Amino acid sequence: MKGIIFTQFLELVEDKFGLEVLDTVLDMSEDEGIYTSVGSYDHKDLVKLIINLSKVTNIEPTELQRVFGQVIFLTLLGSLPDTASIGHSTSTFQFIRHVQDVIHIEVKKLYPDANPPIFEFISETKTNMVMDYKSARCMSHVCLGLLEGCAEHFNEQLNVDMQPQTEDGSSVRFNITIN
Repeated sequence: MKGIIFTQFLELVEDKFGLEVLDTVLDMSEDEGIYTSVGSYDHKDLVKLIINLSKVTNIEPTELQRVFGQVIFLTLLGSLPDTASIGHSTSTFQFIRHVQDVIHIEVKKLYPDANPPIFEFISETKTNMVMDYKSARCMSHVCLGLLEGCAEHFNEQLNVDMQPQTEDGSSVRFNITIN
């Protein structure tokens, strides 16, 4: 997992909960908290940080992942070059398709060892999209937050129904409706 995810998570924890909570979470996780935005790190370290933040704050890990996804959307969008075609998207659905068809492919070219999630599109109309999220990282609630952040960026309102397709959460069907 790219380091920008880690650096943004630590920044979010410090901003929302304070440096003392961040230090406690890092100590509980046996993590020094030293990440670079361009480095690559084991996603299990992020999971450990989320679980320990949940223990400290009494907020469900899925909710923490969702909020993180919402917050990091604009950071990830801002990290795209101005010439990227995805930056010319005009709707949430168009953006989601570009993520799968352009961004994830470019990530694999730049970082051959990267393992971005896969979006399999089942159906799409003007107001409804059904897609399967597939990732060994099982972070579908971060994906939910990213979708919500994307919709907010495009001034769209979403209803999202998530249906796990596997017991471990590595495949989740998203039924997304734009109101």
